[in-house]
Amino acid sequence: MSKRPDSLEHALHTSHTWLNSVAEALGTTDHQLAYRALRAWLHTFRDRLTVDVAANFAAQLPELLRGVYYEGWDPSTVPVKYDREAFTERFAREAIIPVEEVPDTLSSITAGLHQRLSPGQLELVLQQFPHDVRALLQPLP
Repeated sequence: MSKRPDSLEHALHTSHTWLNSVAEALGTTDHQLAYRALRAWLHTFRDRLTVDVAANFAAQLPELLRGVYYEGWDPSTVPVKYDREAFTERFAREAIIPVEEVPDTLSSITAGLHQRLSPGQLELVLQQFPHDVRALLQPLP
C-alpha cells in the first residue's frame, strides 16, 4: 500500500510557498506583514471584480489562500467601483500600512503573485480595472 501525501500538509506548504513569494517581493522576512498585505490585496482586488471574474481568479489560488480570498465576501455587492483614492485607502486600512506605502506594496504583491499564477491570468484580470487603479497594481519593472 502506497502512502498518500497529507492533503492538509500539502495545502499548508503551497500557501507558504505563495506567501514566501509575496514576502520576498515585498523585501521582508516579516510573514505577518506579508500575510496582512496579501490578504488586503486579495480582498480589495476581489471586490472590484464581477462575480464571474472573481471566481475564475480564485480558481488559480491554493486552497487556503482561496479561503482567505473569499472570507467576508458578499457577491451581491460587487463590483465595487473604486477610484484610485478609494482603492488606496481601503487597501492601506486593511493592510494596516501608511497610504504612502500603498503603491510600492501593491505592485510588489502583484509581482510576487505573478510568479505563481498561470501565465497571462493576472494580466487578463487586470484588464477589468480602470486604468488608474490598474497602474497601482502593475509590478514595477
